[in-house]
Amino acid sequence: MTRLTARELTVTAGTRRLLNSVNLDLAPGTLVGLIGPNGAGKSTLLRALAGLTRPQAGIATIDGQPAADLPPQERARRIGYMPQTFQPAWDYSVRTVVELGASRVPSAGHRLDEILRVHDLVDLAERPWSRISGGERARALLAATLVAEPAVLLADEPGASLDIGHRIDLMRRLHAYARDQIVVLVLHDIEQAVRDCDRLVLLERGRVVRDGPAGDVARTSDLDRVFGVRFACGQLDPNTDAMLMLRPEA
Repeated sequence: MTRLTARELTVTAGTRRLLNSVNLDLAPGTLVGLIGPNGAGKSTLLRALAGLTRPQAGIATIDGQPAADLPPQERARRIGYMPQTFQPAWDYSVRTVVELGASRVPSAGHRLDEILRVHDLVDLAERPWSRISGGERARALLAATLVAEPAVLLADEPGASLDIGHRIDLMRRLHAYARDQIVVLVLHDIEQAVRDCDRLVLLERGRVVRDGPAGDVARTSDLDRVFGVRFACGQLDPNTDAMLMLRPEA
């Protein structure tokens, strides 16, 4: 079983600590959300776990191997990383972008048509990158990341540009993928994070403030303090896909 860990992980930029002695232990079976205000270190932590940012202290490992020291080809095979934005060097078609993702694993090419269908990209397959919307790009990028079936998926705001229907479908797919693989998401939508994630890691100024079951983290006063707002917790209706909060009638 794959294991992704951070031990005393510290990343600096000049005199500023972006991550400060972060410890995490991640395994398959749990959809994990990284939450926190802007500048908390969420994206930096994701890149460090992916081996794309080398820490100044501490270590991020996958199955005991330092992620930053893995050969690029092996890292690309084992860890799927989805950034917030992606701009290819050339105006590739959607199909070509997904093919590039499949090239990380020689056996992944046969899944190309299936992954285009699963992510509702068949009608967009030959369209250039410059002629698709932000939401369509997000779906294509996720397809390119998942087509190689990596043991670890690290995604930075994967649903930010999606309409509500595609966003709900996305989270269901990621939850299913997390049953057998490690899935870690950076999320800014706190309601979505609490509703859809099994485990939440709350970051503040590069430190982990809370790490536990989503419901437990949502009920702690740390959530209000870190974001500087007052959250109300309520029970979800299992027969609905989303919740609309209404102001009291005058």
